[in-house]
Amino acid sequence: MPRKAGRSPEETRRALLDAAGTVIRTRGISASLDDIAKAAGVSKGGLLYHFPAKDALVRTLAQDLLDTYRAEVLAALDPEDNAPGRLTRAYVRASLDTSQDEVAIRENIALIAQLISIPEIAELARADAERWDRDLHDDGLPGHVVTLVVAAADGASTAPLWGVGIEVAAARKLEQQLIELTLKS
Repeated sequence: MPRKAGRSPEETRRALLDAAGTVIRTRGISASLDDIAKAAGVSKGGLLYHFPAKDALVRTLAQDLLDTYRAEVLAALDPEDNAPGRLTRAYVRASLDTSQDEVAIRENIALIAQLISIPEIAELARADAERWDRDLHDDGLPGHVVTLVVAAADGASTAPLWGVGIEVAAARKLEQQLIELTLKS
């Protein structure tokens, strides 16, 4: 299957990552490169041009998920906020962002569950978690406040996994309460 006319290499790479996410989420980590290429609308050779092996594709997909979340947190930084806990407050805002629908959140969690079963990806995620831990604990707040606020934000953000997400009003209230905790410390 030839490359679709007009699609840049970056767009093709993005299409491959998106297709890999969908196919792995629905068919499991054993999904074939042929399935992923077909879902992206490219030939298997086109896929291999961008990702020389399935391991490289899966690693890039996992890193993309981690990088996307980090970018969401950084985008949630308040440019007017220079007080200790600035990053922690952005983490709360990004974690409790209610603009994403619950289905998308559940699908993302299901994909992560597939990916994390791979030891190399589990190590990648562990290293990212350690980086978050360092960054958030270097944010100027007492460690116990960071632990409490981050655990609450993480827990609320995964509520859709169980089919019942937190209501928008409740999410906004929780966000406000967690942010207030970071300002009182």
